[in-house]
Amino acid sequence: MARETKVTAFQTRVYTLLQQIPEGKVTSYAALSKALNSSPRAVGGALRNNPFAPEVPCHRCIASTGFIGGFQGDWQKAPSGVNVEKKMGLLKEEGVEFDGKGMLVDRGAWWDEFRL
Repeated sequence: MARETKVTAFQTRVYTLLQQIPEGKVTSYAALSKALNSSPRAVGGALRNNPFAPEVPCHRCIASTGFIGGFQGDWQKAPSGVNVEKKMGLLKEEGVEFDGKGMLVDRGAWWDEFRL
């Protein structure tokens, strides 16, 4: 029997915007929250519970400082830790690089052109 995935209206809005971020680009929790008239923490909560990853690319959302941030609820060990290393790997495959401290190397990768 197939298991039904339940998401809230807010999560649906977050996931819809995530799908607009092109491969090789990143956005921030702050940029998503601004587009949604919400808060970065609320966006982070929706991303932590993303059942559609990586097709809905929550890995493309980082901290507004350029720090890699967390992934799948794992922020405390960033920029190390299995989940964050997975996030960095996904982004590296798309051409987005981070330094040894977990900071975005090329600010040209920023993207915030959300269409509501």
